[in-house]
Amino acid sequence: MKKQTIFVLTLLLSLVASVFAHDLFLKTDSYFLEPNSKFTVQIMNGTFQASEGAVSFARLNDLSVVTAGKTTHPLETDFTKNETTAFMNLTTGAAGTYVIGLSTKTREIALKAEEFNAYLKEDGLPDTLEERRKTGELEKDAMERYAKHVKAILQVGKKQTDDYKTVLGYPVELVPQQNPYKLKKGGTIEILCLKDGKPLAGQVVLAGREEKGKLLIAPELRSDQNGLVKVRLDGTGKWYVKFINMTKLDDPSLNYESKWTTLTFEIK
Repeated sequence: MKKQTIFVLTLLLSLVASVFAHDLFLKTDSYFLEPNSKFTVQIMNGTFQASEGAVSFARLNDLSVVTAGKTTHPLETDFTKNETTAFMNLTTGAAGTYVIGLSTKTREIALKAEEFNAYLKEDGLPDTLEERRKTGELEKDAMERYAKHVKAILQVGKKQTDDYKTVLGYPVELVPQQNPYKLKKGGTIEILCLKDGKPLAGQVVLAGREEKGKLLIAPELRSDQNGLVKVRLDGTGKWYVKFINMTKLDDPSLNYESKWTTLTFEIK
């Protein structure tokens, strides 16, 4: 294969990745913090390693910080951004396990058939892709309504608390069944998939981790009949778990509704 052809293929693959890399993650330089200290949460709109567009405060439905059984809501004054990334500038309080949550308002997007099919393939939506294949709709363009609901779990000081399992009541949500900061490399974490507050069975779930600048992808999972997945923590670093739940709509002007959720934490 000629070098020019290889370059063109590489460029096309990078463009495809850019088009369909639109996850939302909450990420910090370290998920281990000191009590009563300032820290910044990056709102990564793109991939786990690169944000491609800053989320505005006006786009949010909810912004929450949970610790010691209490929930507070950061203000717009705690929110800054540059061209690619938005930031929450916060201060920890007492030691404990913290949950930070963010939920966006819905938006709509029109996608050409080829783009939509590629997105379904790349982002863990094989059931919707198969449904389109069976119904002869692979060449049909799509209008999608979507919103994103994301969480991060942080450990402040040494005291570990049960706040990690707080349910924020988002349309979709990932809820750890063990405190990740009690787990180590080689362990397994059970995570509950929820939709509208109820266990979500048969949901495709994706996971991965960032270690020393490299992104490592875990095997694809499906939630069991109780809505649970088991993620093997096969390495240290910053972990993410995510899923997109998509429903076909009976509406000529709006074909699908998707609900996105991510969860991030760190394993030393």
